[in-house]
Amino acid sequence: MTSLLSPSSSAFRMTVYSFLFAVLISVCSSAPTPLYHLYQELFHLSPAMITFIFGSYAFALLAALLTVGGLSDYVGRRPLILLALLFNAAALVIFLMAESGAMLLAARIVQGIATGIAFPTFGATILDTDKRNGPILNSITAFLGLMIGTLMAGALVAYAPAPTHLVYAILLVVTLIGIAALAFMPETATRRPGALAAMRPRISVPHRARGLLLKVTPVNVAGWALGGFYLSLMPTLMAVATGITSPFVGGTVVATLMLSATASVFVFRALSPQRVLFTGTTGLMIGVLITLVGIEEQAVGLLFLGTAVAGLGFGSIFSNILKIVLPLAEGHERAGLFAAFLVESYLAFAVPAIIAGLAAPALGLSMTAYIYGAAIIVLAAISIAATRTSLVESPAV
Repeated sequence: MTSLLSPSSSAFRMTVYSFLFAVLISVCSSAPTPLYHLYQELFHLSPAMITFIFGSYAFALLAALLTVGGLSDYVGRRPLILLALLFNAAALVIFLMAESGAMLLAARIVQGIATGIAFPTFGATILDTDKRNGPILNSITAFLGLMIGTLMAGALVAYAPAPTHLVYAILLVVTLIGIAALAFMPETATRRPGALAAMRPRISVPHRARGLLLKVTPVNVAGWALGGFYLSLMPTLMAVATGITSPFVGGTVVATLMLSATASVFVFRALSPQRVLFTGTTGLMIGVLITLVGIEEQAVGLLFLGTAVAGLGFGSIFSNILKIVLPLAEGHERAGLFAAFLVESYLAFAVPAIIAGLAAPALGLSMTAYIYGAAIIVLAAISIAATRTSLVESPAV
């Protein structure tokens, strides 16, 4: 194994590598989104099956995150990066071979495992090699990748041949390049004992953090539920509500949410976490309301505007809740609290979208979206009311 990095050039090389391939993992995870409507027609899948395929990714990601997510601290970063990229390559191969909903389900499960390994490992590697810029880089990798993935897949599906194969073939080649390039990258962590014990999930909420976490839970659920709906059903809703069936347009709507979420990291960077949380929650409510009006009026411009406004809230809520809540835990309690927060977040990412998929055949997709959006607004309003007088200044983490 390559020795631990020391020269600054090695650190920079590993930072760039980790950032690019962390983005790639998110690109791969969002690439199926513009294809869901096509898969629905091609394989005769119901909205419920589409959201179940989507949701399986979140459950697999969570399982991997809670078991092997911290393993790179014990066995090194490079072995876990290799494992993540191998799982990612396997998922892309299954997508290339997919001829049924069951194969799509298998691909998403494998993809979720890859992301659950990659997410903390690449994040830790970036912090190893660039402590000054690491936090800001880690805060944008997911949103940037989700944006690129939906735009790229939407464009290729709409304008290039082999719509259910080309995007995965390209991403597979890039993943294989990443696997080959890893051989030339330095290790950034020292091996140490305790790997097996580290794989035991530790989920706990310290008493000091319970009250505040409970109060921000509704808006956290609202934000992740919004992201889940966009990444699973929004392209199909776009086609149903506006009559625009282009996968590129559907992918662009999702990409708009992610672009706005990425921008929020920089727009609100200088403000206190408490102020950002309030502003983001308000933006989420206003954006969802504008989006629902756009659906009702079949106004594409309003739909994009609402998505952009909601994205500012979506992007700022997650990181700022962590900045407010994590300091309430002692150092030895933070891993358990972070794990509990991730369980809540990823369940909110998957379960409401699955429920929406089950409801859509009975209620219609547009009516399901109205109810879903109304629930998001109510949850956000509950958090504003609950935290209006209880948020106190906490040091950023």
